[in-house]
Amino acid sequence: MNLMKKFPPIEKIMEAYTAIGDHHVKMFENYALVTSSNNAKTYTVKWHDGIYQANDNATYWQGYAGYPIIAVLLLQNKLPFDEALAKAFAGINWHELNEKFKRNYTEAAKFIFKEKKLDENTILTKIDQCYAILKELPLTIKRTTTKVIKN
Repeated sequence: MNLMKKFPPIEKIMEAYTAIGDHHVKMFENYALVTSSNNAKTYTVKWHDGIYQANDNATYWQGYAGYPIIAVLLLQNKLPFDEALAKAFAGINWHELNEKFKRNYTEAAKFIFKEKKLDENTILTKIDQCYAILKELPLTIKRTTTKVIKN
């Protein structure tokens, strides 16, 4: 039984892999700190009994699991983690790309596949499998009032 009311754009999984590939996720016992792709902000993800809270824009304003929560779920092995994807998506400034493509995440992803010469079909198959599992996780997503750290 899934408790999530809204689901993120599938490309948020790619953003989560960038955070992991760039070593931007610091895990602690019941929280994590996740630095943005442009190093400007650090977000806090907290969890307890299947309730995940975060203060990134997607989680806070849109109400779905943003990339910081997804990165944590990957590192907690609640979602299938693929080291090759973390390497493939390392070094991407999603903040810049999402502005360039006016938050059209699909176009930003297509640009990345072309720019980095990545095997789009293979990667999308893995991302789709991960997304299907995400949709089935019994999680509650909440925004947190913890302030965002500006780096």
